[in-house]
Amino acid sequence: MYENNQIYTSSKSLEIGNTFFRKVYLWMTAGLGTTALAAFLMLSSETALKFVFADKMNFYILIFAELGLVIALSAAINRISARTATLMFLAYSALNGVTFAAIFLVYTRSSIASVFLITAGTFAAMSLYGYVTKRDLTGLGSFLTMGLFGIIIASIVNMFMHNEMIHWIVGYIGVFIFVGLTAYDTQRLKQIGAAGFADEQQRHKLAIIGALRLYLDFINLFLMLLRVMGNRR
Repeated sequence: MYENNQIYTSSKSLEIGNTFFRKVYLWMTAGLGTTALAAFLMLSSETALKFVFADKMNFYILIFAELGLVIALSAAINRISARTATLMFLAYSALNGVTFAAIFLVYTRSSIASVFLITAGTFAAMSLYGYVTKRDLTGLGSFLTMGLFGIIIASIVNMFMHNEMIHWIVGYIGVFIFVGLTAYDTQRLKQIGAAGFADEQQRHKLAIIGALRLYLDFINLFLMLLRVMGNRR
């Protein structure tokens, strides 16, 4: 009887975790779709393109607005409602799409498409690895997080220096970092799903945060691969 209860509990935990993961990927896909739609609408409007990219101040305001939304969502997730968390995530995805339109002005569409497919395949493989591996990736995650702060600082400095070597170094190291973070974040989300949830509200909010983390991994991996593999116009 005790063994049967253990098997039932383990099976129930796995079912809850799988349901949670499906929700995470559903919202991540919704975020990517929102980004793609916003970028398409931007590219369809010459007025909008001029407003955002002709004046650097407007572009930087949008960038800081994106950062503010990510920080606010992550910090306030326990205090806000599931609906508010969802709206903030989709708002961030839309803002990201607006600024994302810039890559279509810099890179050829064929290289963007090919790099996107490479990103999708790499992301899927590393996320699957993070889900099935028995190896504890906690130490790797800590190391990669430190590396992430390093490339952020280097990128900010290079905005003023315009050093070509730093540009390429950040690109190659960034690919390594976001490949690793994809596996690490997937494993962390698997552990969160297996731990269970207090209620449906909590599960939904954690799914949104999980979707945000994987969304950021995907987007940043794409940008880093585009930096090192993309063909400029």
